[in-house]
Amino acid sequence: MRNLLMAALSAVLLFAAVPAALAADPAPGAVKITDPENTIYLDLKDGHRVIIKLLPNVAPQTVGRIKKLTREGFYNGIIFHRVIPDFMAQTGDPTGTGMGGSDYADLPAEFSSVPFERGTLGLARAESPNSGNSQFFICFKDSSFLNGNYTVFGQVISGMEYVDQIAPGEPPANPDKIVRMQVAADADKAKQ
Repeated sequence: MRNLLMAALSAVLLFAAVPAALAADPAPGAVKITDPENTIYLDLKDGHRVIIKLLPNVAPQTVGRIKKLTREGFYNGIIFHRVIPDFMAQTGDPTGTGMGGSDYADLPAEFSSVPFERGTLGLARAESPNSGNSQFFICFKDSSFLNGNYTVFGQVISGMEYVDQIAPGEPPANPDKIVRMQVAADADKAKQ
């Protein structure tokens, strides 16, 4: 009877641990890239890599713009100019002030029902819904008040622990920057 009780207790503890393990951020080497054309590698300091799954079915124009700018090297060296703890980290402004963008025309809003959760990427904008350009933000936690008001275009699938370490401030005293940003398909071709 005692062995049966121990086996039952062990099973309960094992199954209780499974949801917690599934909720943890995956290890960088554990992520399988299924669509390299719609995956971004965002490299931060100290060789830390964030892997982002783009959502072209949700925001095709925004995903197209992000990939175009990434391939042009636009994001390389750009700082995170606005980092609010427990909310988000924003980047994509070459001036570092939050007022700049690319030389391309602003994008129309592509609002959807995809929620803003931890690791969601959204296109930053001014007051006009159709003013997104190159700036984007990564949510540190669920931010449902943004739902339906900003364009969701991606989700961090690995390396969120590195996003959590980005220096806070508006602007930060010593801002972190994007060392390099690449479309995974291009990075993988370069390795061959």
